[in-house]
Amino acid sequence: MPAVEVITATAVHLMSAAAVQVGLAESGYKGDLDEARKLINSLAALVTGSAADLGDHHARPLRDGLRALQLAFREASA
Repeated sequence: MPAVEVITATAVHLMSAAAVQVGLAESGYKGDLDEARKLINSLAALVTGSAADLGDHHARPLRDGLRALQLAFREASA
């Protein structure tokens, strides 16, 4: 499996888990903001650290997803 696919799959798993912890799950689960913060920070490190290797085609949607999660976290923290 190419590294780009592994990195992207890992980022998607982190995004999904963070979305649940921010409270964006359809199940109505309120989430845990401390857990969300850890997941979002890990996602940010992965996206930032691998952006050059991923190329813009793969990195851009990951950056967009990260920004959306960061915004949702800020809103949930208020």
